[in-house]
Formats: sequence, structure tokens, C-alpha cells
Amino acid sequence: MAKRRKKKVERIVPLSPGPLPERLLRRLSDHGLLFTDASRLRHGGLAAILYRTAHAEPEIFTCTVPAIGSNELELQAAVFGLAQAARLFAGQRFTLFSDNLDAITRLTRCKERGIAQDKQLASFFPSLVFEALLQCAALSWIPGHGRCRGNALADQHARLAAEGEDVNSHEESRIFVLPISSNLTLSTEEKGGLSTLD
Repeated sequence: MAKRRKKKVERIVPLSPGPLPERLLRRLSDHGLLFTDASRLRHGGLAAILYRTAHAEPEIFTCTVPAIGSNELELQAAVFGLAQAARLFAGQRFTLFSDNLDAITRLTRCKERGIAQDKQLASFFPSLVFEALLQCAALSWIPGHGRCRGNALADQHARLAAEGEDVNSHEESRIFVLPISSNLTLSTEEKGGLSTLD
């Protein structure tokens, strides 16, 4: 007699009403918030979700890139987000949230010790000035697929970007070109120290 397979139970996790759970939002009320994520499907997809304040509408930036390793894509997503934050926040303090610990660790080392200590990172992004990008940034790891609405939005939009038809698509209303050696074309859709958050 064949064994019956247990039915897979889908776990539904309620998302926070704001970009972060309320207990964390209170600590960061004077910061801009930046959530980044990457996905690898047909192509690589990068997403940066920016909130000018904790109660503002998200501004969503996506980018389709060639598919590479997942940690490299996550690092590209974080740098992509930092470039958008430098443009949008212009000197305002902000916190970058990523669910990839490797990307947060490398950027934290870069902020504390300078880009010279990570020659590979410097070679990936030769025309970026990391000291300027990281000057106003606090860097924080958050668990992926949790209750954080900002991280869920970044995950969703990175997946959509990774499903894109053409790596060099210009279908969105505004195009940005980030000076990265892999020749990224960035599209945007506007919708209005190392720490761990749990």
C-alpha cells in the first residue's frame, strides 16, 4: 500500500503595516529607509525600495542585469540602492536593509576601513566613490521572508525585474545609467555600524 504524502501547508506571514515593524520604526523615525534585494531567474533582477520617511510612500527602482552568482547580485542590489539613496536623500541619514549578510558585511568593512581593503569590490564598481555613498548610511541585516513590508516589496520587485524580457530594456518612463563596469541600464518606477534586526 502506497504511503500518503502530507499536504504541504502554506504558512502565511502577516506583513507589518509600515516599511518595518512598529517597534523598529520608532528607533528610525528620523532616517530615510532603503531596502534592497536581488533575484536570479532568466536574468538578474535588482530592486531598491526607498522611503523618504517612515510614513512616506515607497519609491521603487528596479534594474535587470545579466545573471551571476546570488551573493554578487545581492551586492550589486545594495550598491544600486546606495546610488539611488545618494540621489534621493542628498545628505540625509538613512539605513540600508538587506537580507544578505555577505553584502552588509562587505559594505560595513568598506565603510570602516575604506574601499582599498576590498580590491574585488572596487574592480566591480570602478567609477563609484564608496566613501561618499556610505557616508550617511547605516547598514543593517534583516531576516528574509519575515514580517518586514519593505523587504517583501524589494523581494517582489527584484523577482519581476529578473523575469524581464531584455537586459537592456528601456520600457519604463525614466532611465538611469549607473556607472558600473557590467554596463547596467536602470529603470525606475516611482510609487509615490552592522546591526541585526529581528
